[in-house]
Amino acid sequence: MTPAAAPRPTAAADWRALGTTVRLVVADPALLDSCNLLLARQLAEVDAACSRFRADSELAALDTTHGRPVRVSPLLAEALAVALRAAEATDGAVDPTVGSAMAAIGYDRDFTLVSEDDRPVSLRVRRAPGWRKVTLDPATGTVVVPEGVRLDLGATAKAWAADRAARTLADTAGCGVLVSLGGDTAVAGEPPADGWQIRVQDVTGPVDETPVQGPYDAVGLRSGGLATSGTSARRWQRGGHDLHHIVDPRTGLPVRSPWRTVSVAAASCADANAATTAALVKGAGAERWLTRLGLPARLVAHHGTVVTTPGWPGHRAALKAAA
Repeated sequence: MTPAAAPRPTAAADWRALGTTVRLVVADPALLDSCNLLLARQLAEVDAACSRFRADSELAALDTTHGRPVRVSPLLAEALAVALRAAEATDGAVDPTVGSAMAAIGYDRDFTLVSEDDRPVSLRVRRAPGWRKVTLDPATGTVVVPEGVRLDLGATAKAWAADRAARTLADTAGCGVLVSLGGDTAVAGEPPADGWQIRVQDVTGPVDETPVQGPYDAVGLRSGGLATSGTSARRWQRGGHDLHHIVDPRTGLPVRSPWRTVSVAAASCADANAATTAALVKGAGAERWLTRLGLPARLVAHHGTVVTTPGWPGHRAALKAAA
């Protein structure tokens, strides 16, 4: 009998960017430093193109176009295309036109500063303008954002950036790569024998996304992406209101969902993230919606009950992302 090969070593780096935690794991430890430098450069480019909190970002510049068609960089055009596809795939539950609603509830700056702001907010129901009002011509990279519409790519850009970085690093380094941005995880290249082992659990705390104590699943992801969205983290108080960052486009207010956390595996981290956010917005029956889409998912109710859809693995089982 031939002895089993010893597990290949990996190396990891942890830091912060895009207002969240960054974790990079590579299958070849000798390539960690060079991959980390490339990742930092890629995330800096994404921030300059897509940040809602930088006055000098490309996205912020769209606020001043007054409905005129403008040409944007290929990077922002790609990020917008991902956001619009997510909106279409989720029937508008994930909508990039919630920028004004996010600002209205006080999430108008990097989250580390949000909880320090004690200005009162006035909460009122106001439907988001709607993603169909935004037009993108991929061939020319031309975008039209109507007057008064502010875009927020927070529901998709981080996961898309993880996908983009994982692919680029794996192609460049020629080894397996895992990129996690705030818990939204993308993998590319040759995975470890038992997959990339990922702990899936509720998170809490305004900034550090610290796992809470309690039940969790440890799964091996072999391809695609895994994302988690929830209402337990990134919460703040303002004028007596308990607020969080997941906005319902139908009301412009923080979503009221029976789920506190949703995790989904999909062919890409961007697809997984869109599904998790949409599940929180859709609320009751979201597990049936995810099942119809064939997406392995784990949903945690506010009282702690865990519901899974077909394909979600047991403890330390290998998980192949849905196509």
